[in-house]
Amino acid sequence: MRKVFRKGVPVLAMATVLTMTACSFGSNEATNEMDTPPTNYLEESESLELDEDVEEGEDVESSEGEEAVEESTKRELYLIDSNGLVVPQTLELPRTQSVLQQSLEYLVEGGPVTEMLPNGFRAVLPAGTEISVDLKEDGIAVADFSNEFKNYDPNQEKQILEAITFTLTQFENVDSVQIRINGHKQDMMPVGGTPIGEGVSRADGINIETGDITDVVNSKGVTLYFLAENGDNTYYVPVTRRVPLGEEALTVAVNELLKGPSHQSELLTDFRQGVALLEEPKYENGLVTLNFNESILTQLQATAVSQEALDMLALTLTEQEGIEKIAIEVNGEADVLTESGEQAEPVSRPELVNTGEF
Repeated sequence: MRKVFRKGVPVLAMATVLTMTACSFGSNEATNEMDTPPTNYLEESESLELDEDVEEGEDVESSEGEEAVEESTKRELYLIDSNGLVVPQTLELPRTQSVLQQSLEYLVEGGPVTEMLPNGFRAVLPAGTEISVDLKEDGIAVADFSNEFKNYDPNQEKQILEAITFTLTQFENVDSVQIRINGHKQDMMPVGGTPIGEGVSRADGINIETGDITDVVNSKGVTLYFLAENGDNTYYVPVTRRVPLGEEALTVAVNELLKGPSHQSELLTDFRQGVALLEEPKYENGLVTLNFNESILTQLQATAVSQEALDMLALTLTEQEGIEKIAIEVNGEADVLTESGEQAEPVSRPELVNTGEF
C-alpha cells in the first residue's frame, strides 16, 4: 500500500542540507552523474580556521575587557529518529572557532545536545566520548575519538558512520572523513568492521536502500527525500537508493521519487498514484523544468501543487551538481498554482532542513 502524507499537521519550515550521492560505505567508487559539491553552512563571518590572534578554546573578550556576548548560529546535526534513520536536524549552537569539533560533540549521548533533541530523536555517539578534529589541506577531516567511542551497538554502526560523515561534510572545506581512536587510524569501524579505507564521503550514501539491485558495480546511488512524522512533527528524510547504470540522472531521480518510499519503511510521500513526467526534464543555466501530468495537482480541489511535493523535488534534484532551481509545468503549461493560491515560481533548495519551526 502506498503511504501518502496527509495534511493534518503544520508544515515544517525548510531549507538547504546535505548533498549526497551514493555507493555503499567503504567503497571508493565515484558516481559522476550524481556527484555534488559539499554544502557550506558557515556564516559569512565564520571560518573553519582559527583567527591568527585567537587560540582554540580561548575566551574572546571585547576591547573594553568585558566578556563578549555569546552569539549562536544554526548547524545541521545528523541524529537518529524513532525509525532508526539518520536525519538532519537544524539546531541553534553557540558560535565557536572550533566548528568541526563542536558539531561532533553535539552528537554525543548525554552531551550538550540532550536538552535540545527534538521528540523522537537521539544522539548517535556513545556517552563520554571525547573528540578532536583535524582538518587537512586536502579536505580530509580526521576525527579522533577516545576509547568510549567503541561502546556502541554494532547494529547501529553504519548509522553512526553516516551521521559523523554528513555532519562534518556540511562544511564546504570538508570532502571526506577519516576515523582515529586515540590517534590510531581506523581502516574499519571498531565494532562491526564496516570498511572506512582512506575515508568516507557523501558519495557513500545515507540510509541506503538496495531494493532489488544486487549488482553494485553496474548500479549507482541516487538520494531522494521523503517525509516522516512523529506526533505533530513532520520532517524530511534523505534516502540513498541504488538504481541501474545508464539512465539519465535527472529522469531517474524524479521517477524514483515518484515511486515513493520502500514498503518496508515508515516514510511517506506527498505524490499520489499516477503522477508521471510527460517528457524528459529540461536543463538550462541551473534551472530544471519538469512537465508532469495533472495528477501532481493535489491541493485546492486538485488545482494546485503542494509545498511538500515542491520541496521533495527541490531537495532531491539539487543533490546533483549544477542544479540550482526547479520549475513545474502541468501538461506543458507553466501556469501552475501553489497551495497558497499563488503562481508557482521556480523553487531553489531550502537553506536549512528540519528546523522544527512551524
